[in-house]
Amino acid sequence: MNFKNILKYLVFLGIGILILVLMWNGQSASYLAQCAQDGIPAENCSLFDRIVMDFKSVNWLWIIFILGIYMLSNIFRGLRWVQLFEPLGYTPRFINIFCTMMLGYFANLGVPRSGEFIRAGAISKYENIPVEQSFATIVIGRIVDVLFLLLILGLAFLLSYDIFVDYFAQNFNIETKTILIYLGILILFGVLGILVLRYFLTRPEEGQSSFIKKLKGLILNFLEGLKSITQVENKSLFWLYSLGIWVCYYLMTYLCFFAFEPTQHLGAIAGLVVFVFGTLGIVFPSPGGMGSYHFLVTQALIILGLSSIDSFSFAMILYFSIQLFGNILFGIFSLVTLPIVNR
Repeated sequence: MNFKNILKYLVFLGIGILILVLMWNGQSASYLAQCAQDGIPAENCSLFDRIVMDFKSVNWLWIIFILGIYMLSNIFRGLRWVQLFEPLGYTPRFINIFCTMMLGYFANLGVPRSGEFIRAGAISKYENIPVEQSFATIVIGRIVDVLFLLLILGLAFLLSYDIFVDYFAQNFNIETKTILIYLGILILFGVLGILVLRYFLTRPEEGQSSFIKKLKGLILNFLEGLKSITQVENKSLFWLYSLGIWVCYYLMTYLCFFAFEPTQHLGAIAGLVVFVFGTLGIVFPSPGGMGSYHFLVTQALIILGLSSIDSFSFAMILYFSIQLFGNILFGIFSLVTLPIVNR
């Protein structure tokens, strides 16, 4: 890892820690104010003790069940990844596919976005596949995931229009008309971007600098790599696996409502809203979405009517029991398993 990457990692790690510390201080102050209002002495009012109490109140059978759904999502992702190798002429063993994926998630907890490179290097090592081709299949999988994320964002916005409008109005003082104008501007820029890209790729190369030619070549190669999706043998199964991955991700958030008493009354659409907010928090390049995930999940639950303390507790429970514990547990398992099955 060069100095630039180290610096970038430290910046995002610092931002994640800062968000988490600010949230903790804010929640602690709110909890103390609530205790004072209820006549509870400050020395008997610790946010840490409250979080520990909330963890103890969790129905851990639901958490175990959710961990099983998390594993199912990774099985779907592994089967989809195998399909992407088939047009390239490779049939990697599923145990290697699965373990290298979990190893990548484990690495992301330490260094954001490093998992993709580790996945590509590990599967290349154990299956004798060129690392460039391995990485190309990972990029294709990520692009498909982005498409599904955009679809889910659109669905959540349509089903929970009032919730999103209220959130922007309360936190950013943005009215509905302004939101629609911004959406229209984004769509316009997207169309203009596609037209400019098309012109850039089709114009003659005469008179272009070596940098422009190299950039054009990279874009064309990238677009060519995307065509490998069309070469997947069973396309219906490929998209079914992709759908299964995101359905599992949604269920991991929604079913966790039943594990924590303050959220048990929330419904399926509320689960979709919290899932979308949490996913955006994970996308932020802090280690494992630390800080950003807690903030956005807490915000979503506050919008849905929960107290800030209960919202923060839920974010901590979901993050540490699934996102952190699950990835550490299966990451260590994969770290031990890979050398054994590939002696």
